[in-house]
Amino acid sequence: MLCTRLTNARFLTMDPDHPVAHDLGIWRGRIVGLDEAVTSLPAHEVIDLQGATVLPGFIDAHVHLAWTGFKEKTPSIAGRTGIDEVLAVVEEAVTRKGSPGAWVSIAGYDQRALGRHLTAAELDTVSHGHKVFMLHDSGHGCVVNTAVLDLLPAGTPHDSGFLAEGAMGAARALRLPYSQEELAQAIGRAARTCLAEGVTACAEAGIGGTLFGHSPVELGAYQLASEKGLLPLRVQLMVSADRLRPVAAHEADGIPRALDLGLRTGFGGDRLSVGALKIYTDGGMMARTAALGSPYEGLDHSGQLQDDPDVLADTIVDGHLAGWQLAVHAIGDRAADVALDALERAQRLRPRPGARHRVEHAGLIRPDQLPRFARLGVSAVVQPNFLRYFGDDYAAIMGEERAPWLYRGRAFLDHGITLVGSSDRPVTDGSPLRAVQFMVERASESGRLIGPDEGITVDEALRAYTVAGAFACHWEDSLGSLTPGKLADLVVLGDDPRRIDMSRIGDIEVVTTYVDGRESGKSAS
Repeated sequence: MLCTRLTNARFLTMDPDHPVAHDLGIWRGRIVGLDEAVTSLPAHEVIDLQGATVLPGFIDAHVHLAWTGFKEKTPSIAGRTGIDEVLAVVEEAVTRKGSPGAWVSIAGYDQRALGRHLTAAELDTVSHGHKVFMLHDSGHGCVVNTAVLDLLPAGTPHDSGFLAEGAMGAARALRLPYSQEELAQAIGRAARTCLAEGVTACAEAGIGGTLFGHSPVELGAYQLASEKGLLPLRVQLMVSADRLRPVAAHEADGIPRALDLGLRTGFGGDRLSVGALKIYTDGGMMARTAALGSPYEGLDHSGQLQDDPDVLADTIVDGHLAGWQLAVHAIGDRAADVALDALERAQRLRPRPGARHRVEHAGLIRPDQLPRFARLGVSAVVQPNFLRYFGDDYAAIMGEERAPWLYRGRAFLDHGITLVGSSDRPVTDGSPLRAVQFMVERASESGRLIGPDEGITVDEALRAYTVAGAFACHWEDSLGSLTPGKLADLVVLGDDPRRIDMSRIGDIEVVTTYVDGRESGKSAS
């Protein structure tokens, strides 16, 4: 007997052997058959989906769950365009903090809305003895007041209170760690937001590290969230490379650096597991720290690498030698050169054709870099909603020649490069459907077309969030398509994204989701 049969729906399976179905059978959390293979079987429950469209659950291959959860509960200056408005929000948040000298966190900071960066001196006027930490929306910088600057190691670089990249990490380190209980609650909040948008599996993009980590025991917080029933979707954890340390392993292993006990990609189960090793090579475009081959338009600099190129390359090589899948953050084309050079060297030293290394963001990729991606078998994990929301700004700072290279779609596919969709939540909107719409029409919110030749089909965009996401996370045997034998993770939509005008795809209703064959919010039968 089936546990559940879903009927009267249009199942877009993403499986070329059976692309569309009308019935789907579930037994013990797995898909056991489609159409006539299940329609005659008895079922404990038959659910009429009333003509809805059903897809494999969306896979967001690059998110920050804890950061998202904390941001939801943090006072925000988002939408403020005046310095006085911002300072008023900060002062109100400071006033609510009763204990003298306490830390006050502020979210939603983006200097572009203000025309310039805030300064420590300005924050001092409303700090009243507290330590103020205002995180840039990109996650690659912050503004702090003098009370925080005074605690930083001597020589920490800053621009009147604005700290970027490693300097920001030094400021974050002053107040870590969060407790596992705090983290578990934040993770749970973010996971529920993901699920409401049709995401049933995701890859957390860097735990335990200096830039985006929240605790040296952050993996335990995810275990706690799972144990407490706060994790309603599947999560794969990328580990920050700065957690690696030298190890005296057997010389035959050829492992120079590793996590304790040799933990690496693949450990865990189908609900919570360890994924790629996350390595940062540069910053972000919002903060103007992505490392470019030539300067930003209108600026006298070209961003920055996170460290000396040789140091970054050695970390990439060591991670490969230790058996990790690598997720290399590289937004600018100069950073992508560093990543590709190191990955090529790593594969030469120890060939691992099945490693499925990834470049996270791949925000600005020159035409000459595309064949190298393909030759190395590297996936491009992109964030289409960056251009949907920030595209006008990004195109302006790249200039006419480089703007068409931003967050490519068609060029990756035409070169045989796996194109993977993701959000980088909470940097911007996490909706897969809105991202799919951008991948097809390549239009920012203002209507500006950015690299229109990089547009792809609706089917190709859906694959980026299902089949390709599963491949990038080594989940293709269990997720990514509605194929018998795979886990019954589904998203039920109010319309078919392939049959409506592309300008409406982002507004399709997510009716419900199923994980392990159970509708979200419902317990096992």
